[in-house]
Amino acid sequence: MDSRTFTRIARDASFHDAGHGFDVFGLHPPALASVVALSAPLYDHYFRVQSDGIAHIPARGAAIVVANHGGTLPVDAGMLCLDILRKTDPPRIPRAIADRFVPRLPLISTLFARFGVVAGTPANVRRLLDDDELIVIWPEGVSGMAKRFRDRYRLQDWNVGFAEHAIRHRTPVIPAAVLGPEESWPLAGKLRAFHAFGAPYLPLPAVPLPLPSHYRIQYGPAIRFGALPADADDPQIVAEAAELVRRAVQQLLDDARDARRGIFK
Repeated sequence: MDSRTFTRIARDASFHDAGHGFDVFGLHPPALASVVALSAPLYDHYFRVQSDGIAHIPARGAAIVVANHGGTLPVDAGMLCLDILRKTDPPRIPRAIADRFVPRLPLISTLFARFGVVAGTPANVRRLLDDDELIVIWPEGVSGMAKRFRDRYRLQDWNVGFAEHAIRHRTPVIPAAVLGPEESWPLAGKLRAFHAFGAPYLPLPAVPLPLPSHYRIQYGPAIRFGALPADADDPQIVAEAAELVRRAVQQLLDDARDARRGIFK
């Protein structure tokens, strides 16, 4: 990644400075720009990330990207956020919404905060949307990462919370499909007795390091719900909206799998 891209992220990306170069959640754009630069070899040469449809992400204003989740650890989340950062113009900082146990992880939680990761509480998501941020949510959560290899790219438990926020804030939802992570780092097993820091299990990968599968990311057209903000309190309307997005993400996944020539090509 060239110095111009670093400068775009560190200085030009939209950022709500709460003082001393950090936002209220701990985001520090120069730190984020540094990790983007360090991750460039993974993105460009190891996983060879290709994406289509980035134009569906609005250049400004609140928006929610909703994607599938898979692999032993969230490498897919990192590649998706890198893709958004590198390809939006002007650059938009994706605010990844993490499971609530992530802030309890020592050291890692502080690093994640510097890179823009935010704990997935309703209050945090509301604050981000009120600030016109671009947030990224994986409704499968840990169930997506815990799926069996034979179930790869079949969406699992689908949390509907994102749909409630989208309806209440009149926010567009951009479906996204990430292909590659489930063959790259499949899960061999889980130690369910391990609950340190609130994690549901300790993942046991089938291979010690991720394999260099070819990552493909496809963004779909934005989905705008016609419901009124008050409809966010109606469980049926929220569930139907969430299901609409789930079907869109699954279709993107199915189409991408049909189109690819091989896992590592």
